[in-house]
Amino acid sequence: MNATPEPAPSAQPPAQPSVPVDPSAEDEARFVAWLRQVAPYIHAFRGKTFVVAVPGELIQAGRLNALVQDLSLLQAMGMRIVVVHGSRPQVNEQLRLRGVEAAYAEGLRITGPVALECAKEASGEIRLDLEAAFSQGLPNTPMAHSAVRVVSGNLVTARPVGIVDGVDYQHTGFVRKIDVPTIRFALESGSIVLLSPLGYSPTGEAFNLSMEDVAASTAVALDADKFIVLAETAIEGADGVLHGEISEADARQLLDSGALAEDSAFTLRHALRACEGGVARAHVIPFGIDGSVLLELFQHDGVGTMLVEETLESLREATLDDVGGLLALIRPLEDDGTLVKRDRALIEREVGNFTVIEHDGVIFGCAALYAFPESGMGEMACLAVNPSVQNRGDGERLLRRIEQRARAAGLKKLFVLTTRTMHWFLKRGFVVASVDQLPAGRKNLYNLQRRSLVLIKNL
Repeated sequence: MNATPEPAPSAQPPAQPSVPVDPSAEDEARFVAWLRQVAPYIHAFRGKTFVVAVPGELIQAGRLNALVQDLSLLQAMGMRIVVVHGSRPQVNEQLRLRGVEAAYAEGLRITGPVALECAKEASGEIRLDLEAAFSQGLPNTPMAHSAVRVVSGNLVTARPVGIVDGVDYQHTGFVRKIDVPTIRFALESGSIVLLSPLGYSPTGEAFNLSMEDVAASTAVALDADKFIVLAETAIEGADGVLHGEISEADARQLLDSGALAEDSAFTLRHALRACEGGVARAHVIPFGIDGSVLLELFQHDGVGTMLVEETLESLREATLDDVGGLLALIRPLEDDGTLVKRDRALIEREVGNFTVIEHDGVIFGCAALYAFPESGMGEMACLAVNPSVQNRGDGERLLRRIEQRARAAGLKKLFVLTTRTMHWFLKRGFVVASVDQLPAGRKNLYNLQRRSLVLIKNL
């Protein structure tokens, strides 16, 4: 906003008028910068399959239209979307109106005949609301010219939970099978697939299922690229701090600790199940933030919790027992000049800085992180992958783990010094920098004879 400057006191020379800034030019520059920033994500996500779990609480909170607009946008950008909706609060409201109390055991609803009818009514109403929302096409709205087709049907086969520890769950069920060929055909035809938390048995019975069970089972069956759960909150620690990214091992420890609220633990358990079933990424995203799905997918830090596939069995921090394997891995690269030589004593002293990839007891990859906390920077060093398993993504897995360790240490930037692999790092978000941009402690150790290139990445 341009403001008229106050007149200067008479004893002072008149102030020079400020140069006006064109706000429209600033807005245009920000828009162009933003579009360029999200373009790599669009390229990466095009053709990928996302399974999105939409809880009944989101619908109850009146946030359905905004979410549908965001999912339609993802579909327009080439992403394949499967939506699984929930209906817990709607079913509870139906039961309340009929004077029946909702019954649960071990986090699962006990679905009697009345509750099953309520579940059918709630799911039918929500399905119609979702189909109507995806059918919007008003001018001057995000849905203009969208023409989104929605496909749903008897795509989930279920089995009864039965009697567990003396509790008869009646019409509550688990997913037995997902109709993968039909869903894939619909997705390849450009449709959004909509699944309800109901399943059907070969004998014609209907079973009430949990949204999380249907969504996780579908993500695993489709080998989806992302499993996205909208929830009231993301996964937070006991101190209320958001877990932005956690590994499978961390998720197991968190669940075993009992520190999570019941709802968060239930959600995380199914997200972990999806990752253990082969889904590369699971996201728990708070639906109370407008556009939270877009913010999570198209911003580096996001607004929710991302659960990653790696486990400690294959990707872990090094120990003294790994020194021999580390030496065997990096020695050929030291001999040809790719890496700086390190003797055994040095590696033994610094082994805690290393992350390794281990397959069947053999170390096939490694990388080290050296922190410079006073300047908020970390150095990724000694990145090596066995030639026999190159081009399988192990280098990228190591980079992601080093970035995760750097963020956990409160570092804001990651840098590397390289003589031969500049383009690999450039393709992964690093930019060329100068020696002067290195932390003082690292700049003093810079080897002028190697003339390594400096590349830096913002975390």
